[in-house]
Amino acid sequence: MFTGIVQGKGQLVAVTEKDAFRTHVVRFPQELLGGLELGASVAHNGCCLTVTQVAGQEVAFDLIRETLRVTNLGALKVGDWVNLERAARFGDEIGGHAMSGHIHCTASLAEVRQSPDNRTLRFSLPAPWRKYVLAKGYIGVDGISLTVGAVHDDGFEVNLIPETLARTTLGDKQVGDAINIEIDPQTQAIVDTVERVLAARG
Repeated sequence: MFTGIVQGKGQLVAVTEKDAFRTHVVRFPQELLGGLELGASVAHNGCCLTVTQVAGQEVAFDLIRETLRVTNLGALKVGDWVNLERAARFGDEIGGHAMSGHIHCTASLAEVRQSPDNRTLRFSLPAPWRKYVLAKGYIGVDGISLTVGAVHDDGFEVNLIPETLARTTLGDKQVGDAINIEIDPQTQAIVDTVERVLAARG
């Protein structure tokens, strides 16, 4: 489980391509290496990946076909940066919201609006997932737990403070970029349950 509080950024330093398979090597910040072992779970842009090798600050992960299909990780190039979060431990403070690290889809960054101390990002979201996004609800955006600021016919927007822009990769995103989205599981469960009940009454 993850909390959506990004702990640092890592730089992709090597990529090995195979048929519908990729290996990423990411240079970790020193402060995220403590106790990191083979088999550990680490979220990359919100996607849960398993550690396959640790060599100093360079940590390797394998990406299978489904990960490459659903997330934005397959488009990364050497030199790109990813948001990192180590798996939560019992007793940790949950500063964001409970996240599984399972990406539902990607959204396209449609608009960036800047004001002196704020930035608003508007995303276009694939139609099947829009019903799960509610104003003031939670959503995972490239692994970051955010509150939905507003909902539009084609997607939603979020408001970012300077700390979020400095700590994560969202400050570097451009219009058209694909962003990993994890829908809040509680919202999804409630919406699906209500739909089933109404259909049964049909």
